Amino acid sequence: MAHTFEELVEKQRAADQAHATVQALRDQGDPPAYETAWQAWRDLAQDVRAAVTEHAKEQGAMRAGVELEVKQTVRHSE
Repeated sequence: MAHTFEELVEKQRAADQAHATVQALRDQGDPPAYETAWQAWRDLAQDVRAAVTEHAKEQGAMRAGVELEVKQTVRHSE
């Protein structure tokens, strides 16, 4: 499945939000909630990596360069 750059940015935003949730739950003493949030973050991050890899191959670009561009776009738009 082809992914546009905008889709990659949205996937990265979702993964970043999930990571923020994990960090917020880290010290709250609720292991089940933390574990659930951690698994969600892990799954979203894995989805981002796969989509970036696929996009880079389709575009004939370096994977690391695409990943960097996606992360910069997300972080500079916040």
